[in-house]
Amino acid sequence: MSDTDAGSGPDDDRDAGWFRGLRSEADDADTAHERIAAGEAATPRDWPRLAVDSGFAESASAYYDRLHEATTQATREAVRERERADDKQLIHTVRAMDDCERVANELAERAAEWAGSLFEETDAGLAGARAVAEREPSGDLERRAVSVSARAVDLADERDALSATIERIAPAVAPNLAAMAGPELAARLIALAGGLEPLAKKPSGTVQVLGAEDALFAHLSGRAPSPKHGIIYTHEFVRGTRPADRGSAARALAGKLTLAARVDHYAGEYREQLHADLRDRMEAIGARAEADE
Repeated sequence: MSDTDAGSGPDDDRDAGWFRGLRSEADDADTAHERIAAGEAATPRDWPRLAVDSGFAESASAYYDRLHEATTQATREAVRERERADDKQLIHTVRAMDDCERVANELAERAAEWAGSLFEETDAGLAGARAVAEREPSGDLERRAVSVSARAVDLADERDALSATIERIAPAVAPNLAAMAGPELAARLIALAGGLEPLAKKPSGTVQVLGAEDALFAHLSGRAPSPKHGIIYTHEFVRGTRPADRGSAARALAGKLTLAARVDHYAGEYREQLHADLRDRMEAIGARAEADE
């Protein structure tokens, strides 16, 4: 917004300028950059003179210095907000979720094994850790075992909270990919590719085997057959298809996921036709399976 703009609101507020009610450089910094970012004015006015008359600045030069500071802060906040909702943040979230799940399970097993030597009828896994975490310990050893169990439970709960975050932000980052793959699988595909742009630039054959790098390496080394799919196996369109047709289903899904990633990266808008095409293709594969039976 230029110095011909002002804060939004009634006409008298707009005429007062974005600096209305502000006095010192440290005064209401958040209000200043919010007004700069969202404000507007019906007509240009002599804002430097008005700023001086209002006591906001000592001179026109001082006004422009303050305007530069406020616009820089507004730009900085806008960039920070975009950074919070981009594909890099989605990658951090899904990787943190996986770390929490892995460590929670490992710690829960350790806690259950330890608690089993101290308490009777201790179940294994996170269910056992939750039960132990609710116990009233007696003595230092029991306190430590209960504390370790509580840490495992906390990590498991954090994993669930991170999953909820992915469910919320993935559709904003990649609307078509999240709708087609589901938010969590979309986030994993983006993380495996290193970002939405790298994913959008990959051929569908590569997207098809993302997450199966070990199997692909074994195939290239002559030690195993070529993998038909990677992490997209978790999608119902692949997992729910009969084994003889999973290769076809994986290719069809990978092709549409690749298109979805490209639309998300280059256009950023939801396109229903992509999803309708995938449904039609999967129905054709399903009909072929029924005809063979």
